[in-house]
Amino acid sequence: MAAHSISILITGANRGLGLEMVKQMIETAQPVKNLFACCRDPDGPKSEALRTLAKKYPNISVIRMDACDHDSIKQAAKQVYSVTGAGGLNLLINNAGILFRDNVQTTTPENMQDTFNTNVLAPVLITQEFTPLLRTASKASMIPGMSCRKAAVINISALLASFESVKRTYNFLPALSYRISKASLNMLTVCAAEELKKDGILFAALHPGWVRTDMGGEGGDIDAQESVKGMLAVMTSLSERENGAFLDYQGKTLPW
Repeated sequence: MAAHSISILITGANRGLGLEMVKQMIETAQPVKNLFACCRDPDGPKSEALRTLAKKYPNISVIRMDACDHDSIKQAAKQVYSVTGAGGLNLLINNAGILFRDNVQTTTPENMQDTFNTNVLAPVLITQEFTPLLRTASKASMIPGMSCRKAAVINISALLASFESVKRTYNFLPALSYRISKASLNMLTVCAAEELKKDGILFAALHPGWVRTDMGGEGGDIDAQESVKGMLAVMTSLSERENGAFLDYQGKTLPW
């Protein structure tokens, strides 16, 4: 991500896009001082691949974080602070998310609430708890402007959040609760970008493409490796010009 070592935190890091981000960030030549890989159950069977990576690379810290549990988020923030100290946190990636294949007629209160809690409320609370560490990193940096090597929050969004995309995508994949939640996440991104620009913290929403993961299904256009490679390149290129932007994994600006 940069010519100097930085500290990064990724939620939902035990599988899919999150796990691939950990792999590519650690196994490339870009220096990462601390990579905090967060997931709900670090000791469970779904986190085996992440644990294996952490054994190989000492700069990976696997941290328990239930994105829907505020106390868990607070505890994770304390753990990160105990490692980063005065260096702060340079990059927060809100990646954890869930998707129900529902529509207006089939969705349930449980679907709507669970999706909102994971895809919207969790990024709000995580951003709140880690803003002090991001602000610390921004103040400590000698880098001018805004960037992901200084202080940034990347929210993993989706094309399905776009109002303009509904007519051409809804029949294929309604995913009502998911669409509403990701549109809300985009609003969070824009509001946070405006509120925290004075602190030098960059915010952007990224669409990873239709990816062949557990969430995206086997019919996706691209695999996780291609998606993450593209997103990391986009993150590297971001500056104050893209603060509050909605982009895809190729850097293309998407319609709201």
